[in-house]
Amino acid sequence: MTRLPARLWQFRANEDAVAAIEFAIVLPFMLLLCMGGVELGNALSINVKVTATVHTIADILSQNKCVTTSDVTGILGASSKVLSPYDISKAVVTLTEVQPTGDHVTAKVIWSQSLNGTARTAGTTVTLPTSLSAVPTTSGLILGEATYAYTPGLGYTISGTVMLSDSYYLYPRQTNFVPTITSGSTPPVPTTSCPTS
Repeated sequence: MTRLPARLWQFRANEDAVAAIEFAIVLPFMLLLCMGGVELGNALSINVKVTATVHTIADILSQNKCVTTSDVTGILGASSKVLSPYDISKAVVTLTEVQPTGDHVTAKVIWSQSLNGTARTAGTTVTLPTSLSAVPTTSGLILGEATYAYTPGLGYTISGTVMLSDSYYLYPRQTNFVPTITSGSTPPVPTTSCPTS
């Protein structure tokens, strides 16, 4: 009977391998924290690239007086350089020109073109940010949009695919509208035609 308490006391006093046991308990949490930090860093990096993409494509388009569909295709293609080294096939990048409807809330799509996705339909409406509610109907707005489907390599089972997206509005710089030409004709944009020279 007296041997059992003595053995319990010896077991309690024995500190061999305590550090190893503590390390084994803490290790999964440390690995999870480390891997989570890497995945979060990747997601934040891609999100910055998505924002840079919409700013770049809208800025390039806004500097034109008129564009062809192949011009817009080239501008959309430039987004792959901005998103590099990330995979452009996981991104949907869209350029759209909209005209405010006068209700200070919506704008009508004049034309739209997209890379890896579906463009907005001409004539449909988009909701304007409140900061642009006072834009007159005589001026168009360039809308750049991008969405990136980010799939974490390690945490996919926890979060699944995360959609990172951004949009950006810009005024055309040289004209009120930037019409796009397809087959030598100009879409119906108020008092706007493409220069011949």
